[in-house]
Amino acid sequence: MIHAKWYFLVLLLIIVDQLTKLLIYGYLKPNESLEVTSFLSFSHVHNYGAAFSFLANEDGWQQYFLVMVSSIASLAIAIWMAKTTKQQVFKLLALSLILSGAVGNLIDRAALGFVIDFIDFHYQTFYFPVFNVADMAISAGVVLLILTDLKNNKRSNNE
Repeated sequence: MIHAKWYFLVLLLIIVDQLTKLLIYGYLKPNESLEVTSFLSFSHVHNYGAAFSFLANEDGWQQYFLVMVSSIASLAIAIWMAKTTKQQVFKLLALSLILSGAVGNLIDRAALGFVIDFIDFHYQTFYFPVFNVADMAISAGVVLLILTDLKNNKRSNNE
């Protein structure tokens, strides 16, 4: 398999995501927090929606919708990875990050009906939405993918 190391990275990140969520699930009750520093807490939150709790207040249909969308997106990203040349290292890294995050949150949605979020950054009265390892992977992957595409577009425009 040409991209075996990238799929291994995806698997490793999914395992890290699931283990961290399992630790939170096992040690903190829902809505319970553990202050780590003055700006970081681990807070056990159930997100029934998508990013930033989008659709969280619906009556349950969103779980099936988000499982379907996540499944289709994960398959599309895996195919995109397979079609990406091995020389496109940053694109493969970006897609690996996005895929691992999508699958990590998909596992939660399919198994639990919600996503476990727990990383809680705050400063005085400012609170960033609570997130998890999968969310970090998706965010980093999207930023890297955008930067990679911008660099490639700039290079092709100069030729």
